[in-house]
Amino acid sequence: MPVCRALVEAFCKAFSSRDPAEIARFIDDDAKWVTVGPVDLLQFCGERRGKSAILDLFQRGGPAVLEITALVPEIMLVDSDRAATLSRLTGRQSATGRVISYRCAQFLEFRADKVIDFRSLIDSFDAAEQMLGHHIDLQGRATAPAV
Repeated sequence: MPVCRALVEAFCKAFSSRDPAEIARFIDDDAKWVTVGPVDLLQFCGERRGKSAILDLFQRGGPAVLEITALVPEIMLVDSDRAATLSRLTGRQSATGRVISYRCAQFLEFRADKVIDFRSLIDSFDAAEQMLGHHIDLQGRATAPAV
């Protein structure tokens, strides 16, 4: 069944809120949730299965690493039961207070107005440099602090 754009926009608003109760309304009990990125630096990356594991990510896992202050969709495409967004995420690193901002893409699949599959790709090199607080020299040397 096709998903309507208004539902995708409502999910994005709930997702941006980081409020587990709001997000729960949109997540299927058996959903699969994958965020591709540097798991060692961003522990919210990786794969979760099931609504309870996904909501735990919003309650504990994510906030332990990064307090999201904004997630702004720049582009949204909706086609049949799938949607894709390109967004700008901004947050504050929990350990240092450093402001982090990077782009991410989300790919969603819906069934009965619920997300059954969520895949997110982040600009992990940019995010990793910001989380570390310095540029990553691919020759193995750290350089001046990232801005």
